[in-house]
Amino acid sequence: MNYILHIETSTKVCSVALSSNGEYVGVKESNEDAYSHGENLTEFISDILNEAQLTLNDLSAISVVSGPGSYTGLRIGVSTAKGLCYALGIPLIAVDALYSLAQIAQNKYPGYNLCPVIDARRMEVFNAIYAPSLKILKEISADVIDENSYQDFEPFIYFGDGAKKLEDIWQGRSCEIDTTIHASAKGQIPAATLKFNNKEFEDVAYFEPFYLKDFFTPQKA
Repeated sequence: MNYILHIETSTKVCSVALSSNGEYVGVKESNEDAYSHGENLTEFISDILNEAQLTLNDLSAISVVSGPGSYTGLRIGVSTAKGLCYALGIPLIAVDALYSLAQIAQNKYPGYNLCPVIDARRMEVFNAIYAPSLKILKEISADVIDENSYQDFEPFIYFGDGAKKLEDIWQGRSCEIDTTIHASAKGQIPAATLKFNNKEFEDVAYFEPFYLKDFFTPQKA
């Protein structure tokens, strides 16, 4: 029996899921309007293992969202995953944040192009466009959005924590918002299982999150 722990911290959602041989076992997550990964992540890991009557030593691998997304959130998630993998001697698997979101949406919207958007501040988002099969139609990028963005891929469903701020400027277009779809570790399960079976693992010592944008801190006067 292969158990994989899945960690999602690319947005304000703090989410931990557990799968067994590719099948969903459970999830523990918080979707608060604030970043709470530092407070909740280790507690959620403990809770989900306890509910499944497992220990850390029962895990076969850990998957973590690699980015893009929140700089601080990604650092916490990746650091936690790497520390556990190193201590337990198990593989680390990385899953793209936008692909994970699209995986969740695919189950709800078969037959539609999928447009996951993660908030990158102001009118900028991290985005990729996926076909119904999850084949990539537009590569991951950080984009400043206007009323005509991504028209070539219509009709599509857009979702994620960057979607709400696009609703007004995209009115009248052949695209539909779904505000109920948010980042969740559940979305990693298919990709992480495939990578586990194919032994596509990351180097625990050297793996770093995919930030896409540089991180800037305000300079004091």
